[in-house]
Amino acid sequence: MNAYVFPGQGAQFTGMGQSLYESSPLARQMFENANEILGFRITDLMFSGTDEDLRQTKVTQPAIFLHSVILAATLGAQFKPDMTAGHSLGEFSALVAARALSFEDGLRLVAARASAMQKACEKEPSTMAAILGLDDEKVESICKTIPEVVVPANYNSPGQLVISGSIRGIELACEALKAAGARRALPLKVGGAFHSPLMEPARVELAEAIDRTLVNLPICPVYQNATAERTTDAGVIKVNLIAQLTAPVRWTQTIRNMVNDGATHFTEVGPGSVLQGLIQKIAGTVTVAGA
Repeated sequence: MNAYVFPGQGAQFTGMGQSLYESSPLARQMFENANEILGFRITDLMFSGTDEDLRQTKVTQPAIFLHSVILAATLGAQFKPDMTAGHSLGEFSALVAARALSFEDGLRLVAARASAMQKACEKEPSTMAAILGLDDEKVESICKTIPEVVVPANYNSPGQLVISGSIRGIELACEALKAAGARRALPLKVGGAFHSPLMEPARVELAEAIDRTLVNLPICPVYQNATAERTTDAGVIKVNLIAQLTAPVRWTQTIRNMVNDGATHFTEVGPGSVLQGLIQKIAGTVTVAGA
């Protein structure tokens, strides 16, 4: 069975999507539609912006979404998913590719998400760190001992868990985790504590936009971050999308569930190849490729 997966923030690069724009009339039309919806020419920033331009949350999230969704659209009849999933932001791409969300509604939600997250980050400075070489359970238990907001945020693969929280909390957690045997505890260059309780203001704001958005029956099951479970139910999709901002990304569990449900080949659709590497660590028996 064929599984299609979509990357999240961090996969952006200057020039992303430009070859699609230049080679495909469909891609060009979708990009120009996106420029109108967003109210600025995101294509200019994607194709020739600086790294600093692309790191702005209001640019990064729509840019990665557009690259992924438009690439999937240009695959045409080749795109035959038996299931989809996306990492964090990538979940919106997965839902559009599975036709649960329209392209336009998906883009509007991603733009709203980026704006809400940016505001939450400015309200309370916070950050994230990647912890390598410890069991998930050990990281979870140590986070609970820190007298600040610190939680597991991204279960990326066995031995790789990203934590999220206040700046002081992440400092204390990194010290404690290294003392407990972590191979590395790397602070990440991110704008805030994504997938943590500190994103609650963003969750409330985005919930209103999601509640107003039509969710259709997808063409295949979508596996969502908050639960790692498959669903085709519009109501469940909305609940999980709203929960996603403050809940961890259960990527390890998601890939295992997809494999248990019959996935044998994974295709990453979008910029970069990070998910392919994570999937190989989680499920070494499957084949992986980029679109």
